[in-house]
Amino acid sequence: MVTRQTGGVTTAGTLAVRVIPCLDVDAGRVVKGVNFAGLRDAGDPVELARRYDQQGADELTFLDITASSGGRETTYEVVRRTAEQVFIPLTVGGGVRTPHDVDALLRAGADKVGVNTAAIARPELIGEIARQFGNQVLVLSADVRRVPAGGVPTPSGFEVTTHGGRRGTGIDAIGWIGRAADLGAGEILLNSMDADGTKDGFDLDLVARARAAVSVPVIASGGAGAREHFAPAVAAGADAVLAASVFHFGELTVGDVKDDLRAAGVVVR
Repeated sequence: MVTRQTGGVTTAGTLAVRVIPCLDVDAGRVVKGVNFAGLRDAGDPVELARRYDQQGADELTFLDITASSGGRETTYEVVRRTAEQVFIPLTVGGGVRTPHDVDALLRAGADKVGVNTAAIARPELIGEIARQFGNQVLVLSADVRRVPAGGVPTPSGFEVTTHGGRRGTGIDAIGWIGRAADLGAGEILLNSMDADGTKDGFDLDLVARARAAVSVPVIASGGAGAREHFAPAVAAGADAVLAASVFHFGELTVGDVKDDLRAAGVVVR
């Protein structure tokens, strides 16, 4: 049985681990690159969502990676069309700045909403959203990287970034996600910007540090490239595993990942 650390105590995982395809959406199309650069088209989000629903995905995550005000209605329309086609939970993030944005996305069909840059700029936003909609709606999306040479040192050696991982903040990543959970974030989407799109595997050190810092669910994101990458992320403390390109381009199916997790003793749906 693979074990996971929960609240600093290693226990057998009893809750089913979720497998979540992620759709990075730009102008109504799914795109994927490496470290959020060199983007290439990966298909229609509604068609991909339908495929993943049929494969047994537990949830879907949509990230509007440009989040321009002009494209916001495009995102709403994609969410609406997807919600009509699939019946698994949808998390939507990108450009969420106010409780009004959360309300609009929920009305369009989202079940949960991710916040990132706006929460870093004004942490009070987390509490405002949690009080109005419930913390089960609020996902803190944390784009995290190791502090680069010449950067501002942090206690954990990791910092939170903004603008798709392009701007460092000097804010300690582990301290930030702990604070966000205290303020009302119901879940942490932990994206390793160093590993994103590399297919070299999840950043297990980052996952373990996050798991020790919070009691809310942690979603491991960034670096999935092979079947054998997923079980170690769960062992490090992830409650859910998220991947994009390996699913979009047919290298793996959701079923492949669940089969390997089961073989490792992980409980999946």
